Amino acid sequence: MKREETVDYNIKTAWHAINRMYNQEALKNDITTSIGFVLLNINSTEGTPATKIAPLIGLESRSLVRMLKSMEEKGLIYRKVDAIDRRMVRVFLTKMGQQKKEIAFETVVAFNQFVYKNISEKELRIFFKVIQQINQIVEENDLSQITGSNQKYEKNHK
Repeated sequence: MKREETVDYNIKTAWHAINRMYNQEALKNDITTSIGFVLLNINSTEGTPATKIAPLIGLESRSLVRMLKSMEEKGLIYRKVDAIDRRMVRVFLTKMGQQKKEIAFETVVAFNQFVYKNISEKELRIFFKVIQQINQIVEENDLSQITGSNQKYEKNHK
């Protein structure tokens, strides 16, 4: 099988192309794509618990801690202990953070509108259905189940 015929290769190359495009726009606004995604996932009025952000964007919590520190140093966010649950820290946007969030939002909307103009509704419905099925396959199985590698291991180690 050629790499161009594999599902993961095509998903990865498409994501890298989108990510490069977003990063070019983000750099014009002195942020990164990752920071833009974090900003988009912070509730503008209520803030967002810090522990909820990493799962929303598929980021390891260690990486998020470093990113939040950097964002705080840049004046994009601030952290505040939750008034009700003192164990929880909420992340809030500063005025500059809100401005950068709006730019990130406009960028995502513009890209999606462009895609919707250039790809038929029928093709996009099929795309979304297939990508959801792929996500479901990945969520419900681990690679050893998919490849059968446990069975090979058991056969060779009896």
